[in-house]
Amino acid sequence: MKKKKYIYISILVLSLSGLAFIPDYFEISKNLDIFNSVYREVNIAYVDDTKPGQLMKTGIDAMLNSLDPYNTYFTENEIEDYRYMTTGEYGGIGAIIGEMDGKLIIVDPYEGFTAYKAGIRAGDQVIEVNGISAIGRRYDEITGMLKGQAGTPIKLKILHPNQTTPVELNLIREEIKNKAVPYSGMLANNTGYIKLVSFTDNCSGEVKEAFLTLKGKGAKQLILDLRGNLGGLLNEAVNIVNFFVEKGQPVVYTKGKLQDWDKTYLSVNNPIDTQTPLVLLVDENSASASEIVSGALQDLDRAIIIGQRTFGKGLVQQTKDLVYNAKVKITVAKYYIPSGRCVQALDYATRDEEGRVERVPDSLITAFKTKNGRIVYDGAGVMPDIKLAEQNPSDILVTLISKYHIFNYATKYASQHSSIASSKTFHLSDAEYDEFITSLKDKDYTYKTESEQKMIELQKASSDEKYFNDVKSEYDALAQKINARKKDDLKNHKVEIKKALEEEIAARYYFQNGRLEYNLYNDDEVKEAIALLADATKVKNILSTVEKAVKPFNSKKKF
Repeated sequence: MKKKKYIYISILVLSLSGLAFIPDYFEISKNLDIFNSVYREVNIAYVDDTKPGQLMKTGIDAMLNSLDPYNTYFTENEIEDYRYMTTGEYGGIGAIIGEMDGKLIIVDPYEGFTAYKAGIRAGDQVIEVNGISAIGRRYDEITGMLKGQAGTPIKLKILHPNQTTPVELNLIREEIKNKAVPYSGMLANNTGYIKLVSFTDNCSGEVKEAFLTLKGKGAKQLILDLRGNLGGLLNEAVNIVNFFVEKGQPVVYTKGKLQDWDKTYLSVNNPIDTQTPLVLLVDENSASASEIVSGALQDLDRAIIIGQRTFGKGLVQQTKDLVYNAKVKITVAKYYIPSGRCVQALDYATRDEEGRVERVPDSLITAFKTKNGRIVYDGAGVMPDIKLAEQNPSDILVTLISKYHIFNYATKYASQHSSIASSKTFHLSDAEYDEFITSLKDKDYTYKTESEQKMIELQKASSDEKYFNDVKSEYDALAQKINARKKDDLKNHKVEIKKALEEEIAARYYFQNGRLEYNLYNDDEVKEAIALLADATKVKNILSTVEKAVKPFNSKKKF
């Protein structure tokens, strides 16, 4: 009897311990009924007409976003956007459009595709789409109308710069494929360079092809540029790591609530090259799959990471099909790279009373070791082996770009010059830069510097505390000095502004490839990587030096 009692208690304990993993179906059913009742009553009784589909999407979006920002609901009408995210492909005319002073303007036509072949260029205004006026319409309305199944017709009215009569174009949408590797080439000192902008289907195939081509041209070392790459497909990241490490190496493992997501991903193929010195360029916008590649190659001491600390997204999403051709992308796991660390920087499971999320606190950041015993950390993205200062644009450059003065000058320049030098060597003369300054005389490019923002805060605080009248003369004098200095900003920031102008002008003649190539040959971080790879001893020392663990500072910023 006593033995039976122990067995009964054991079964009860096991049953109770398992309850945490069993969904509360009554609670789910109850809340679905409540939601259905609210939705029905709102649609029936609300004083104005409602849009049931949009109302439901708003509710679903808010629900998913309360978990973390990577859960996404796609309606049937948004499947083209989903397909573009995963494959880099969509049906359309092949152009980026933007909104400028209430007008919809072609910002970048993709070379070789429908818009380009029809003579549409940057600076052209979209007047009509299939007989529907684009004037006064939202950006997302027009982009939705431009997209569609490949092979279907579309009629556009386009107004070219300096013309008063729009032209009517009858086009056929085609399958637009944006390359994951938009540029690769040889740099100084037999250094190969590959720019990877996304982790879409077969991006690893593009990287492989580019790398083998560079090796055939004599590349003795390689720079893989992941700056601005927000990630994508996990398996493509694993494939790319596999190119550079021995077969059988652990690359990443995932762990979720369901056992199906407890998986280890190994390098299952023979590598392309395990010896060529390798540098990865990263920044604060290198995320997810970019962090798997950079973090794994750092953990395996196969590459040197240069740049700024990466974004810190250690979460994995899975897309599930829903009824009526909708889809939902849900966070299902966290991932861990070879040292055992997770790079997730924000703890979405823990929020303050206002619902804000904090970075993982310093006290919980843990040290891990790379294959050679170097110290690396979790909870804060991937920290570069060589950290470079972030190059923030000046206030005046941000204003000139946001008010389209850089863009418009490039459009005007292209209309007056039939050709320019190659994007590698193109530069504006000082006289041409002075022409740009002259062109701004009747333009608005007012802005407030950080100093001025602080001055406004000081005035408010001192006024609230009844001190401002005592310091008003000094305050006015300082404000005048700052304003006088601002008048010289076009000259003080000439080098930076000139580069932005040259990049935009190069894109007018050589399109996306020209933009990338211009930046590449004027990129201080790329030059830093080339210089490092030229010093084999330094490369070896970085990958083998074991230092004492010192936790990096982790911001307490809330989101």
